Amino acid sequence: MAVPVEAMVVKSAAPPPPPPQPALAEIPAIIGVRDLAPLLKTTAGDMIKKLLQLGIFATINQSLDYETASLIAEEFHVKTKPAPVTQPKEEPPQRPPVEETARLQPRPPVVTVLGHVDHGKTSLLDAIRNAKVAAGEAGGITQHIGAYQVEKQGRKITFLDTPGHEAFTAMRARGAQATDVAVLVVAADDGVMPQTKEAISHARAAKVPIVVALNKMDRETADPPKVMRQLSDAGLIVEEWGGDVPLVRVSAKKMTGIDELLEIILLVSDLAELKANPDRTGAGTVIEAEMDRSRGPIATLLVQNGTLRQGDNLVISDIQGRIRAMFNDRGERLIAAGPSTPVVVLGLPSVPRAGDTFEVVADERAARTMAGLAAAGAQEQAMLKGVKAISLDEIYAQMQAGKIHDLNLVLKADVQGSLEPIHNSLEKLSTETLKVRLIHEGTGFISESDVNLALASGAIVIGFNVEPDSAAKRVAASEGVDVRRYSIIYKLIEDVEKALSDLLEPTYKEVISGRVDVRQVFKVSKKTVAGCYVTEGKATRAGQARLMRGGKPVYDGRIASLKRFTEDVREVNTGFECGVMLEGWEDVKLGDNKSNDPRLQGLTVSAVEVSPDLKHAQVFIVAVGDSEREREVSSGLKSAAPFLRRELGRRINLRLVPAIDFAFDRSIETGDRIERILRDL
Repeated sequence: MAVPVEAMVVKSAAPPPPPPQPALAEIPAIIGVRDLAPLLKTTAGDMIKKLLQLGIFATINQSLDYETASLIAEEFHVKTKPAPVTQPKEEPPQRPPVEETARLQPRPPVVTVLGHVDHGKTSLLDAIRNAKVAAGEAGGITQHIGAYQVEKQGRKITFLDTPGHEAFTAMRARGAQATDVAVLVVAADDGVMPQTKEAISHARAAKVPIVVALNKMDRETADPPKVMRQLSDAGLIVEEWGGDVPLVRVSAKKMTGIDELLEIILLVSDLAELKANPDRTGAGTVIEAEMDRSRGPIATLLVQNGTLRQGDNLVISDIQGRIRAMFNDRGERLIAAGPSTPVVVLGLPSVPRAGDTFEVVADERAARTMAGLAAAGAQEQAMLKGVKAISLDEIYAQMQAGKIHDLNLVLKADVQGSLEPIHNSLEKLSTETLKVRLIHEGTGFISESDVNLALASGAIVIGFNVEPDSAAKRVAASEGVDVRRYSIIYKLIEDVEKALSDLLEPTYKEVISGRVDVRQVFKVSKKTVAGCYVTEGKATRAGQARLMRGGKPVYDGRIASLKRFTEDVREVNTGFECGVMLEGWEDVKLGDNKSNDPRLQGLTVSAVEVSPDLKHAQVFIVAVGDSEREREVSSGLKSAAPFLRRELGRRINLRLVPAIDFAFDRSIETGDRIERILRDL
C-alpha cells in the first residue's frame, strides 16, 4: 500500500524560546527600600524578606547604598547600572521679586577680626565686649559662643570670635560667606608680619572690605608711619595716605579708640548697604558646634536672612532637627532672632560642621526629605570624588570652555629673594583670555592655611624650594587641591606656560614612604654612612632619598646602601635604627632631616609631675602668646607626643615609658618668673 508523501513528512518541533534577558535598572548612589521595589518589579515586603535572608535588617523607609541595592537586584535577576548624576545648572543670579525687595530692611554688620599672632586680636575683642556688653551690668556674664553683639549709637554690630583667618577661609571653602567687614589688627610696635600678609590675602580673596586697627598705641615704641609704609608695600593704602582703607589707632589695654573703631565699622557697613528680609523664614551659617555633656549637641548659628524662631524645623546639610531652646551670647533665652543675630540652639540630633549653611522648612517631613537628599548628594559626590579645586592639567580645557578667566595662584618660596623674579615672570604669562593672579605669596613652608585659601579661591598652590607640612598634605589630599613643588624657576614658569597652551606633560605624584633622623655620622671604607632612626613609615632600599637641612632640601637621589647592623636589608620600619649611604653624596651632618615644627618654637617646660606607678606624666609648659597661640601649641604637641615618648624611652633607657599629658602652666609663681625674665631682657 502506497503511503502519501504528505504523510511521510515529519514535522520538526519548534525551537525553544530564548531565555528572557534580565531587566536593567538604573539605581542612584542612595535609594530607599520603598523606591527600589518597583524598579525590581517586586513588593517592599518581599524585598525586606530577602534583605533579612542576607543578614541586612532594613525597614521600608530606610535607604540603601548602590552596592547593597545591586546585591538585592541580583537576587531578583535584575541587572543594575549607576544612574547618571545630574549636575545642577548654573543659573545667572536673579533679582529678588519686587515684593521681597520692598521688605528688605537694614541689618547689623558681621565683623571678623584677623591678624598676626600676639598682635592683640583677642585683647581687642575682649576690650570691645567688656566696654559695650558688660558695662553697667551687675554680675553680667557673657558666654563664649563664638559670636556676640555690641551696640553703638543705638545700632548693633555682630563680631565673630573665630580662631583666625584659617577658620575664616575654611568656612568660605564650604560655601559660607558670613563676614561683611574684616578688621585687620596690626601691632603699632611690631608692624606687618607674615600672618598679617596672609590675613590680607584671605580678606581680599573673600572680597570683604578691610578696616585696619593699629593696636598697642600706648607703647613708647609704637611707630604708625612705619606700619603704614609696610601696609602700603602689602597693597593696603590707608586713607591718611590717599587710599581707601580706614585706619584707627587703638589700645586694647588702655581701652582707647574703641568707640572710633565701632563708628568706622558702621560707616563701612552703611556704604555696603547691608539689608535682609526679616519677614521670611530663617537662613544662615553655623559658626561653632560642639557636644555638651549635659545638653547634647549645641550649635552657634548666625542668622543671615529672615527670622529664626523657637520650634522651627532646621535643615543643616544632612542633619534635620527642631529648635527646642535658643539663647543669645549673654545666656538669655530667646523666642525669635532676626538677621545678623548669633544664637545658640538646642535640639539637633548630631553636631553639624562649622561653615555649613542652615535653612528653616515648613514641617518635619520636609526637613527629613531635604536632609535625605543632602545625604544622598554627599554620598554620590564621595563615590565620584569630584575635585573642587582646579588642577594645572585642567586649565586649558576650562579656559576654552569659558569656565575660568583668572588663574589664581598661591606662591610660597624659601627666601624673599626668590619671590620677586617668580612673581614678575608669572604675571607676564597673562593673556587676553586668561589672567594670572597671585592671590597670596610668602616665604616658609606650605601651611594648611595656604591650602584652605587655595580651596576657597579655586587656586593652585606652587612651592619653590619648600615643602607642605603634614596638615597641609592631609587637606590637599582630601579636598583635591593641586600642590606643586619646584626647585628650578624656569621649570616652574615653563609648566604654567605649557598649561595655558595645552602642552603640559603628565606629572608624577611624589609619595613619601618614610622619614628618618640622622643620629650619627661615621666613615666606612672612606665612605660616609649616616646612622639613622626611622621616625615615621619605613625606609626602603629601592626608594629615592631627599636630605633636608634646616628645612631645605640639599640632596635628591638614590640610596646606595641600606643596612641593619651588618646585614643588607630591603626596608626598615618605624622605631628601628639603620645605616644609610647616599649615592654620590658625602656631605651628611648630624641632625639632618630633623623636622622642626614651627608650632613648638619658644616653649618652656616649667614642671613635670609623675604618678606613683610611673605610668602617667603631666608636663607643664609655658607659651608666650594669646589664646590662638595656645591652640597652635596644643595641636603641635598632640602631633609630637608619640615621637617624644619614643625619644624619652630611647635616651634614658626606660622599659616602661609613661603616657605624657601636656598642660599650660597658669600658676602665679610661673607668671612672676616669666615677668622677671622679660624685665631683665
